[in-house]
Amino acid sequence: MTTKAMHNPIIVALDVESASEARAMVARIGPQVGFYKVGLELYTAAGMEVVRELLGEGKQVFLDLKMYDIPETVSRAVAQVAKTGVRFLTVHAIGSVMRAAVAARAGSGLQILGVTVLTSFGPEDMDDLGFSGTIAELVERRARKAAELGVDGVVASPLEAAAVRRAVGERMTIVTPGVRSAGVDAGDQKRVATPAQAMIDGANYLVIGRQITRASDPAGAVDRVLMEIAEAFAGR
Repeated sequence: MTTKAMHNPIIVALDVESASEARAMVARIGPQVGFYKVGLELYTAAGMEVVRELLGEGKQVFLDLKMYDIPETVSRAVAQVAKTGVRFLTVHAIGSVMRAAVAARAGSGLQILGVTVLTSFGPEDMDDLGFSGTIAELVERRARKAAELGVDGVVASPLEAAAVRRAVGERMTIVTPGVRSAGVDAGDQKRVATPAQAMIDGANYLVIGRQITRASDPAGAVDRVLMEIAEAFAGR
């Protein structure tokens, strides 16, 4: 497998403070990546304007808002996003929230992703959720519920990717944040793995931020990740 032949799974996280910074980063990366994540920081700073700008440049957008509200509010918000051409939108993987989101995006190209358990969570956070099992058990339970409700995919850490793939089959998309090449600082994420391992375990897309956006050569950093993945698959 070569980097040219394989599907490019990288979604670059534009975790920056302004539209101008996002614009500059997209320009530095160039054609190596066509998919970008707009999360809460950039969305709060620049709103849908930056999303529309990315779409206007032919980029795909993952709008990572992790919606969690009463069903009517979620439904109305999702319906607005569905009009824009955004590819992925996240909601928390709670039954009523996912049900409302799936109904509201009907007839559009928008795909709903259920966020299972945040990658910053560790075992100590399970008490706060009122869940007595392990993180892996909760992730799998929520992934199965997402599949049951017709959600298009889930967001899960790379450590749970293989179990989630077994649980939901091949139909659903798995997006994994928390991927870092060997030797790269994990930051505030606790459940991490390498990009190659996440892909081997069943992920479809990898959300990568600092390893690329804080590199002296972001485009080169993208190429290195793609090469790592290609080499891992070539050896299988």
